[in-house]
Amino acid sequence: MFNSSDAECTFTRGTGHLSGVGNGSALDGSRALPTKGPAPAWNESCGEQLLDFGTAEKMIIGVMLAVITAVTVMGNTLVVIAVCVVKKLRQPSNYLLVSLAVADLSVALVVMPFVIVTDLTGGKWLFGEVFCNIFIGMDVMCCTASIMTLCVISVDRYLGITRPLTYPARQNGQLMAKMILGVWLVSASITLPPFCGWAKNVNTAGVCLISQDFSYTIYSTAVAFYIPMVVMLIMYYKIFRAARKSGAKHRFTDLSLRQERQEVAANETVKMHCLKPPGVAEECAALSRLLTHERRNISIFKREQKAATTLGVIVGVFSICWLPFFVLTTARPFVCGVECSCVPIWLERTLLWLGYANSLMNPFIYAFFNRDLRSTYKDLLRCRYRNINRRLSAVGVHEALRV
Repeated sequence: MFNSSDAECTFTRGTGHLSGVGNGSALDGSRALPTKGPAPAWNESCGEQLLDFGTAEKMIIGVMLAVITAVTVMGNTLVVIAVCVVKKLRQPSNYLLVSLAVADLSVALVVMPFVIVTDLTGGKWLFGEVFCNIFIGMDVMCCTASIMTLCVISVDRYLGITRPLTYPARQNGQLMAKMILGVWLVSASITLPPFCGWAKNVNTAGVCLISQDFSYTIYSTAVAFYIPMVVMLIMYYKIFRAARKSGAKHRFTDLSLRQERQEVAANETVKMHCLKPPGVAEECAALSRLLTHERRNISIFKREQKAATTLGVIVGVFSICWLPFFVLTTARPFVCGVECSCVPIWLERTLLWLGYANSLMNPFIYAFFNRDLRSTYKDLLRCRYRNINRRLSAVGVHEALRV
């Protein structure tokens, strides 16, 4: 699908800026097209291969990327509307989902369209030098906020599982607001340095790319990706270990069947004993406490298993989407230098869009593991806005009675 052609990347020794045109990916490597006019005093060949799309290829790629953008907008908009409309979903822990959806929605609305245009023009930035810095800031801010929110969600799930009696008491709106504010402040700490004189972005004519300064590259990739990924892996391991210990302790082979048998046996025992003299009342109370304790253990075990599965899928998808791109981004300045990229454009752009795809998948991952979100999605997509809360409450009561 991709046709390539060799190009020469030129830059002036005195300024260190690229001349020519380049791609518009904020986190992407440097890119340049052949320049016209007098050649600078000193040139260096980058040995790059630029993409040269035909009309049919541009249409196919444009449609594919537009579909990814549209589905990302739709999915994350559904999350925001669902939490705002449905009372049952307006819980403090779900505020993190709204923050994640807002970050992913921002990626789709203010970043993806410009990347699509830049990709289809072969990497030429068409939106001016002033908007280049703004675009890079939006890209870094939104992507980092999305990744950091996933990290905070993993910590929130871990505390909710391992401290079921104490953590919910502190899980209020103010706590969630502080956590969300912290996420966006950390994202700003990566976005603002190029505006403050450290590691200036390359934004000469036709070129728009983030600074490839060595220290800034290490700092930005570590804070935006590597540290959150390590935290998420640790949280997943701890939740997985807690679920495994719980399973080994209670040895539940078939939870639903065992619970049903216990309830039947308990009811028969209660009926038999409670017909006897009053002295047996203590035995009835003890049996009731034992049954309640067993039900609580089953509930905790189910929550641990569900949390481990959900977080495992989230960490897996997150790693698949972003790890290749950040490894490439981190290694590129050390392998290729800070002036030109020695990585094929098709590889860089594919890994960039693989990372953006994480914003598409997040709302559907959470909906898959959350029955309330699934039901709300269906109602919203069918334009069944009336009585959403009543129908969701009725479903919850029905599920509770069936269990």
